[in-house]
Amino acid sequence: MKILICGKGGSGKSTISALLAKEIAVRENRVLVIDTDESNFGVHMQLGMGKPDDFMNYFGGKKVLFEKTKRLREKWKTDDLPDEYIIEKGNIKLMAMGKIYDFGEGCACPINALTSKFLEVLELSANEFLIADTDAGVEHFGRGVEEGCDLIFAIIDPSRESILLAEKISKLGQQVNKPVYYVLNKVNKEIEKELLGSIDTNRIAAIIPEDKNIFKSNLAGAELDFYVKGIKELANLVTR
Repeated sequence: MKILICGKGGSGKSTISALLAKEIAVRENRVLVIDTDESNFGVHMQLGMGKPDDFMNYFGGKKVLFEKTKRLREKWKTDDLPDEYIIEKGNIKLMAMGKIYDFGEGCACPINALTSKFLEVLELSANEFLIADTDAGVEHFGRGVEEGCDLIFAIIDPSRESILLAEKISKLGQQVNKPVYYVLNKVNKEIEKELLGSIDTNRIAAIIPEDKNIFKSNLAGAELDFYVKGIKELANLVTR
């Protein structure tokens, strides 16, 4: 299954991506995590892994990326991926795709073009999962990235902006016939009832409570290596 993690900036996409990958991996599955969020550099730390070289460099970087991805037609397996662009730990492999490194280097269009094509040509074997941590917002929908996925998780934090964006993601998912589920994140008892009254509760896949351990680990740049309520339910949905 190919899973896209979407939502607004700061909603917890990378955190959920890392925690979900770890939970799926301990169930004796192989997981490929693709970090496509050009403004976030932390998912490798949350996984307790090194930072991989950007996969765009395999194709020569942004300047020649469009021409090279047009020729990306053959099907790939996860074992075919070039080792120099992979960091591996246990059952988890991590790739980075399309980070911004320098001033004025251009828009996210080449990043989304590569991600879209890669999801299309990658074939997963039995007991293999792909989790893509996407960039904030919905630009990737406009570039067709979601065409190659099987399921979309929209992360909702306690904010009106996040709720409205999740509703937009749901509508866009319907246009490409992809199931969209909501993951409520950073939720405490005081605001849970209000959140539940503001969204389609039939779409809720999991509720992740506000957790000081997550905050402290992310602040320190440390691995997320502890139990978080709601992640098992999320993994149950995709591994059943």
